[in-house]
Amino acid sequence: MNKRLLKLTWVITLFLYAQLATAQDKNVLPAWAFGGFARPEGVNPIISPNPASEFYDPMSKKMIHWEANDTFNPAAAVKNAKIVVLYRSEDKTGIEIGMRTSRLGYAESSDGLHFTRKTQPVFFPGNDSQKEYEWPGGCEDPRVAVTENGTYVVFYTQWNRKTPRLGVATSKDLIHWKKHGPIFQYAYKGKFFNMAHKSASILTRIKNDKQVIAKVNGKYFMYWGETAVYGATSDNLVDWAPLIDNKGELKVLAPTRPGYFDSDLTECGPPAILTGKGVILFYNGKNHPGEGGDKRFHGNSYSAGQMLFSKTDPTKLITRLDVPFLRPMQPFEKSGQYVNGTVFIEGMAWFKHKWYLYYGCADSRVGVAIYDPAKPSEPDPIAGDGK
Repeated sequence: MNKRLLKLTWVITLFLYAQLATAQDKNVLPAWAFGGFARPEGVNPIISPNPASEFYDPMSKKMIHWEANDTFNPAAAVKNAKIVVLYRSEDKTGIEIGMRTSRLGYAESSDGLHFTRKTQPVFFPGNDSQKEYEWPGGCEDPRVAVTENGTYVVFYTQWNRKTPRLGVATSKDLIHWKKHGPIFQYAYKGKFFNMAHKSASILTRIKNDKQVIAKVNGKYFMYWGETAVYGATSDNLVDWAPLIDNKGELKVLAPTRPGYFDSDLTECGPPAILTGKGVILFYNGKNHPGEGGDKRFHGNSYSAGQMLFSKTDPTKLITRLDVPFLRPMQPFEKSGQYVNGTVFIEGMAWFKHKWYLYYGCADSRVGVAIYDPAKPSEPDPIAGDGK
């Protein structure tokens, strides 16, 4: 073989290796999945802590800088042609995550990108029927959806620093709320009432160009959980019964997966969506920090995944993404309370024919990413700035 041919062969070999590496790093979404979601230029984070905001706390009976430490983990809904984001805020009364008091702030936007915030929280622990479940930890991590008749329903974590429980409340304006208490308090004679439970994703669909709460087989349905994905049903949106197996234990719909980005937790995200291809559950996968995790991503990092369930049987898992469609890439997603990196999705709204996804950034700020079905962006790459 002459030198010229040898050189040409070497160049072709290098090119093929480069193409193979690029293909391995490229993240390709299946046809059923939503995305990719693009972070708009020069916008994020859209909500950050505000040390100046003050609020008279009815529990401690003193003025509190209620959103001074962190603002993160948002819910989202559309009201009067605007997007409303309900975001978790933490004051400075404690020294670490979970040891401060959380309240829900209110922000609204005409474009989904630039927000006007209320100076007072709209949802918080008070001298009410829920104080034993919500004080002193507070009201955390909301997910919100709306019925066809315009009733907003929020599911949130009631945190008394002993046992986290899913609570539910309803509203007509996203500002004034009626608390209904823990969602599992009556099911099976209270069997699961004192079990730690959180992260509810109620089933929704698009009807008349609006995202609304849906029923399947005559009942409301939700996915919930963080150590695995579980299910629950309801007749009234307030009282929920977890799905159980033939032994009377919680029925696992989707477990964690060793070796994947969701190897440590599969924590349910914003409201699930019924589509023509099936039910899509958006969730937060936590990567195991040891040998059980995906070595391509940071240990203990949170990234966003999607699962596809049957549209006629929402308990039947069909498939799910093997790599996240959104993961910690930007500096504000990797610096804050949670330095291992977090994009924690909780709020998604169908607005002006696009999907606006709102997420917590490192447990410290709120970010947004947008999916335009008419012109999808690329999902986050498998390798790159996130590692």
